Amino acid sequence: MNKVEASMAGTVWKVLVSEGDVVESGQDVIILESMKMEIPLSAEMDGKVSKIMTNEGDFVAEGDVLLELEGI
Repeated sequence: MNKVEASMAGTVWKVLVSEGDVVESGQDVIILESMKMEIPLSAEMDGKVSKIMTNEGDFVAEGDVLLELEGI
């Protein structure tokens, strides 16, 4: 199991994947907005999105788990 965490506090601007989607290492999965900048967050491994724990528009703190990936 691999988790994608917020790298800084901000607002979830866009969720680019859905539960069940297969993603590749390095693929952007979520975009945060902080201080008027867009910060893409990428998957760190190939896998399947098992759970999305945030919604677009949510405010998240640094270190919050945003989604989980399971190996394929």
